Order: sequence, then structure tokens, then C-alpha cells
Amino acid sequence: MLTVWGRKNSSNVKKVLWCLEELNIPYQQIDVGGKFGKLNEPEYLHMNPNAVIPCLQEDDFILWESNAIVRYLAAKFGKDSLYPADLRERASIEKWMDWVGCNLFPPIKQFMINFVRTPEDQRDPKILTQILGEIEKLLKIVDDTLNHQQYLSGEKFGMVDIALAPLVYLWLNVEIERPSLPNLERWYQLLTKRPAFQKIVMIEIN
Repeated sequence: MLTVWGRKNSSNVKKVLWCLEELNIPYQQIDVGGKFGKLNEPEYLHMNPNAVIPCLQEDDFILWESNAIVRYLAAKFGKDSLYPADLRERASIEKWMDWVGCNLFPPIKQFMINFVRTPEDQRDPKILTQILGEIEKLLKIVDDTLNHQQYLSGEKFGMVDIALAPLVYLWLNVEIERPSLPNLERWYQLLTKRPAFQKIVMIEIN
């Protein structure tokens, strides 16, 4: 049995749970992080010394970093679906997964801290404008790419769609003014039809 350590409403935990649901792999999930705490307890630090979520436990094998976990699960259980056999196709997908983690996740995280989790009367408009501008610039790159293909993974659903969509869900489902990105919105609507996306990603934001 696979165990996923991490609270369900974390965007990084959502990636892992969604991937498992798409692959129809049994798992158990244990709440840690956020209001559940426990990240700095010895048991958890032994698995993940970074004290962040998620963490995947498979018998005596431990893996952290959400995109690395998604890659591992796709390679082990999804070679005919999520994990391309063609090396160039796979590299193109993994390039985007690294882009999501290195480029998009940091400003999305700052947006969550400075907007979603900060009371309105304590928000700094200047900082928010800067964060939103950075997110919009990055998502415009995705929108331009999706003008030429059905999914960010290519013509079929894949790993990078799982890596990206929980972050886009946050951005699209809070009350802010945002530019129209029609290709991104079309892609997002495709994902909302997937039962695993509905179950894992489309939950309360907090």
C-alpha cells in the first residue's frame, strides 16, 4: 500500500493524489502540514528533512518533491498512459514540469500567502500587483503554447497537466481581476470533466 503524507488541500499534495486516482492505484493519505502540523516531528523529519509536503512512502522507499513523485508513479504504473516511451516526448513534458516547479510555483505560493491567507485589510496592494503581474506573464506562456496543442503534455493528457492544473485552479477560483487567456481556460475546462480532477483538485481553497 502506498502512503501519501500531506493535507488534501495542498496544491502539491493534490498532484500526487490526482495522479494516483488517474492510474487507479490504491493508497492511503495521512494529513500533515497546515492546521494538522507534525512536519517537525521526528517521524516525519526522518522521511523528509525539508519538513514540507507531500511525501510518498512505499514500504521502505521514501520519495519527496511532488513532481518527482508524479514522475515516479507515472513511470511505474502509467507507461501506457501518463509516461511516454519516446525519449524526446518525455523530455519535453519533463521540461514543463521543471518550469512549473521553478518558475510558476514560487509566485503562486506568494499569492496564496499574500492574498488567500491574508485578511483584506492587511494586504499590500503593491506586492499583490507585482505577484499577479508575474503570474499573468508566466500563464501567458502556457496560453500561447496551448494555442497549438490540446494539452500542455501534447495531444493527450499527461504528467505536466497534473503538475500544472492544481496551481491554475487556485488562480482561476479566487475573486481577482485576471486577463482572458482563452487557450488556458479551454484546457482547464477539459480537465474539469475528469472525475479524478473533480474529486481531488476541485475542493475548497484555504
